[in-house]
Amino acid sequence: MDVVVCVKQVPETAEAEIKIAPNSKTIETAGLVYDINEWDVYALEEAVRIKEKFGGHVTVVTVGSADVDSMLRKCLARGADRAVRVAYPNVSRLDPFLTAKILHAAIKEMHYDIILTGVQAGDDCYAVTGPIIAEMLGIPHATMVKKIELESGVARVVRELEGGWEEILEVKLPALFTVQTGINEPRYISIMGIRRAMQKEITVKNLAEIGLSSADINEDNGWLYMDKLFIPPMERKVEFLRGSPDEVAAKLVAILRSRRII
Repeated sequence: MDVVVCVKQVPETAEAEIKIAPNSKTIETAGLVYDINEWDVYALEEAVRIKEKFGGHVTVVTVGSADVDSMLRKCLARGADRAVRVAYPNVSRLDPFLTAKILHAAIKEMHYDIILTGVQAGDDCYAVTGPIIAEMLGIPHATMVKKIELESGVARVVRELEGGWEEILEVKLPALFTVQTGINEPRYISIMGIRRAMQKEITVKNLAEIGLSSADINEDNGWLYMDKLFIPPMERKVEFLRGSPDEVAAKLVAILRSRRII
């Protein structure tokens, strides 16, 4: 059972101070720490578990410059057998369609039974790259998958819907699934895994080697165009009440009375 996993490097922004770049189209990247997208970690873990149960190989694929190779090493340490990077310097300027176009070109010549992606990327949250790849490849897909069971060329998957609902689908393989967090518990990277990863080769391909030209990936002809990135104005403010419990209670009552809530 050969599995291809599409991965992306994203900035860790949970505890970072985010600043808009002067061009108002991206964020300032100085000082940011980058790592594998959270949803992709779960997709990779699911792929490795499938390999461990059914045999086969796991290949991770990404688009980017050499600075993403450290992320690919971590993927190899987590259990991937091969890593492929399509060299492209301006990943931040690619919309989901152009990203999917590159990944499709890289994947279409590979042997795969399943393609896994994360539900979305933590930096842009478009959540459409996976389905676009599936459409380009002409294979079925399912999104928001939280469970995968495989038997006789068919995947039985559980999809997460809104309002706590779930949906069960039977999907004929090969197929693509976008994986939700919580589908598994990703393993820790072992020291031996890190050592093995450092000895493995990362395959780097340019656009021409996957059958594309720079004209095919014209950043000005994507489906989406970033007009402006901005932090919306705050419509409400947060006031922290400090003091002893009695003092905080008195302050809260005074505020509620001043606003005629009580």
